[in-house]
Amino acid sequence: MTLDLRCYFVTGAGPDVVERARLASLGGAGVIQVRSKPIEARELYALGRTIALAVGEANPSTRVLIDDRVDVALALRDYGVAGVHLGQNDLDVRVARELLGGDAVIGLTTGTLDLVQKANDVADLVDYIGAGPFRATPTKDSGRPPIGLAGYPALVEASKVPVVAIGDVTVDDAYELARVGVDGLAIVRGIMHAADPRTYVEMVVSEFDRGAHG
Repeated sequence: MTLDLRCYFVTGAGPDVVERARLASLGGAGVIQVRSKPIEARELYALGRTIALAVGEANPSTRVLIDDRVDVALALRDYGVAGVHLGQNDLDVRVARELLGGDAVIGLTTGTLDLVQKANDVADLVDYIGAGPFRATPTKDSGRPPIGLAGYPALVEASKVPVVAIGDVTVDDAYELARVGVDGLAIVRGIMHAADPRTYVEMVVSEFDRGAHG
């Protein structure tokens, strides 16, 4: 399975989040992770379904994932949800893969060399890892120190699967992060606050490609 991780939109809370997801997919976001915390399973299901249907119509090549909840992802598979992104304290990757099937997309949160090496133990079951925080962010407190630009090459080298940088990543970081070898950029606030999400995503993809091939 080929995943386009260059611009990976993690949704935040907002009245226009469905439209932002739709526009992000039109701009070339390869993955959209439905995340809105705190949120109950029923509300996450409804939000995930609405986003999956909107994105599926706008750009069927964009993969929609559910944050944390394997049960919700499984319930939404028929609506086009591709899989789940799991944190370190969520359902075990092995169980998630058994439930969701071999064609589902499964991502796993890491952020230290030790966690990356542990993720290698399930590299045959995971499609990519998220590695963060790139820098401190109010969106999510992982308790891990910021990785910074200089910290990614070692994680990329150690990982057996693609690495996605996350943690206050913006379009201004895309070129340099691509240059140090990450496979993609997870962005929350940049897209949630953009005046034009589609253009913002297009700029992220363009800058990432410039760094990756420069």
